[in-house]
Amino acid sequence: MSLPDRPGVLGQVARAFGVLGADILQVTVLEREAGRAVDDFTVSWPGGFAADELRDRLSVVPGVRIEGVWPTREVPGASPDYDLLGHVVTDAERAFVTLVDAVPDLVSAEWAVAVDSDTGAVVHGSWQAPGVEEMPDLTPLRPSAFSEGPLHLLSLPVKAAGLHLVVARSEGPAFHQVELDKVVRVVEIIALLAGAAEPRTLA
Repeated sequence: MSLPDRPGVLGQVARAFGVLGADILQVTVLEREAGRAVDDFTVSWPGGFAADELRDRLSVVPGVRIEGVWPTREVPGASPDYDLLGHVVTDAERAFVTLVDAVPDLVSAEWAVAVDSDTGAVVHGSWQAPGVEEMPDLTPLRPSAFSEGPLHLLSLPVKAAGLHLVVARSEGPAFHQVELDKVVRVVEIIALLAGAAEPRTLA
């Protein structure tokens, strides 16, 4: 949700959600720039609303714009990044398989794949990943957030394993820099934890 970055607006949004019968579970600030903020609200309410209806209901708050509405598997207050790191510590040889399987939950994504940096071949995918053999066009040299048609993507090299991590979602808005930075930090820590473990044990 994009909203004016001034005192009182967040309270107005909270009251609007309250009128809808929604319970705000978590708010994450994604960016603040040029007098506006983009905040990620995790909410729950009985029955729910269609995205268009939600936009109409929240339009009572001046300057508020809904960027996207999508379901999430994230549990507010939980620490999936810590859980991921814990699993890596207990089985470092499968560090990058564990990363691919768990990273979608860190950023409300749908799937992830590990791509061989040299060949573009997909060497491991999470359970919702498309059944394709290669993704050579989705592996820029630097960590990047971009969109390809209906897909919003994060892509970053995992140099310690000779891999490229691609994370995707089709529901909701494009990934923000905050989300990319989060995945970059997690990947850096996992590479350190994996240490001398064989990086090609993906299956």
